[in-house]
Amino acid sequence: MKLMNIAGLRPKKRKISLKKDEIKIYPYLLNDIDINRANQVWSSDITYIPVKNGYMYLCVVMDWCSKSVLAWNISNTMDSNLVLKTTQEAIEQFGRPEIFNSDQGSQYTSKKHTDCLKNNSIKISMNSKGRAIDNIVIERFFRTLKYEEIYIKEYENVKELKEGIKNFIDFYNNKRFHSALGYDKPMSVYKKMLHKVA
Repeated sequence: MKLMNIAGLRPKKRKISLKKDEIKIYPYLLNDIDINRANQVWSSDITYIPVKNGYMYLCVVMDWCSKSVLAWNISNTMDSNLVLKTTQEAIEQFGRPEIFNSDQGSQYTSKKHTDCLKNNSIKISMNSKGRAIDNIVIERFFRTLKYEEIYIKEYENVKELKEGIKNFIDFYNNKRFHSALGYDKPMSVYKKMLHKVA
């Protein structure tokens, strides 16, 4: 083919991501702060969940200090609508945090998501590139969810998956003792912290 100066046909590359200068990356704000109250810092991330014949994506918003899951959604697409919906549900139900931390994924750097945070006067914090440990609270939750629920079951369909995750999050928030919280339960700690502020 080289001698004959010919090449196989291939589709043109599609532009699937924004250029670096078209998105804004926000600094990581959690390095030197004492996180000691509810709604001081929320964090969010997306993880994949295996189901029969494929994957679904789970987005979660958590309160950093109490480790409570405030909102969650699953979708078959990992897009900005998934994170926007989850963030909006958390704000509608629990008010707003001072700081919202996430990774630098396109879902979180999208204009509609950052505008949602700005319109609610929430400071935006983003992990340093390649540092999942910057969002350690949610990474630990995902590990717990997968080892205690997802990996020991095989979900036949999305309905079963939603029900399984709903039941696990209810157990995690309201019944599971957490060593980092002095063996209290996340939602119990969250509510006690809010009560102290009031």
